[in-house]
Amino acid sequence: MAGVLDSVDQRTQLVGENRLELLLFRLAGPQIYGINVFKVKEVLQCPPLTILPKSHRVVIGVAHIRSGTIPIMDMGLATGNTSVGDPKDCFVIITEYNTATQGFLVSGVERIVNMNWEEIHPPPKGTGRDHYLTAVTEVEEKLVEIIDVEKILAEVSPMEESISEEILESSRSDTHQEAPKVLIADDSKIARKQVSKCLEALGIEVTAMNDGRQALDHLRDMVASGVTPSDHYAMMISDIEMPEMDGYTLTTAVRNDPAMNKMHIILHTSLSGVFNQSMVQKVGANDFIAKFNPDVLAAKVAEQVKVSQNKA
Repeated sequence: MAGVLDSVDQRTQLVGENRLELLLFRLAGPQIYGINVFKVKEVLQCPPLTILPKSHRVVIGVAHIRSGTIPIMDMGLATGNTSVGDPKDCFVIITEYNTATQGFLVSGVERIVNMNWEEIHPPPKGTGRDHYLTAVTEVEEKLVEIIDVEKILAEVSPMEESISEEILESSRSDTHQEAPKVLIADDSKIARKQVSKCLEALGIEVTAMNDGRQALDHLRDMVASGVTPSDHYAMMISDIEMPEMDGYTLTTAVRNDPAMNKMHIILHTSLSGVFNQSMVQKVGANDFIAKFNPDVLAAKVAEQVKVSQNKA
């Protein structure tokens, strides 16, 4: 796999065009899986591992890579399947999620494919509640399953989801006013739950959509019924990576529509922060928050809710 990510920096032009590139890989069987290239830092043959006592069963050890110590998880075990095999015969995909670096052991890495987010679809209905898919697509007539890595990380290394008392007291909405409303768009069930729990603790009424297309259709339906979205919602919080329509494209569509372009928009994502700060300006979002810090999210939302209430 040497050189498979050599030109990743040149691929940034895809973002904002509702496009992405998937790194395709396999676990123990013939099924093909995918992960967004922008989450991937490196792909390498699995290095020697150091076993950590009392670690989660899917964490098979830590690797010392580039002067850093990185936990390595067996992607097969992490998704409720069998182990991908002997680490000595496997590859590791080094990724960055939620400002942390981790590696996933896979049996083989194939290639990178260039796709449109419109070709990425939500998991089929009937998949069940305990699946680890965030989306599916098709490459050369073969089904590709895109794994919900945020769900894996939430199970292996749960993040603090509660708002500190200090932030909670200073951020709680005025109980004498109607409960403020916030629209969120995120394809990860875990992420939707985390954000909803955070906002509801502030007394906020949450409307959740599964992807950018759903969110945009919802806003357009409001406009068609005579409701101005920015009057109804204090803000919209959108993930970036979503099937059908990504958060950048959603933001651009909202900004280009005079009937809804006053919406306050925060992009909330596990993608690299430095890159996203420039994209925030390009697409016209108001802010960017890296997932998932409940105090930061609560403070940002409360600040905008107060601005919205003062305008009412």
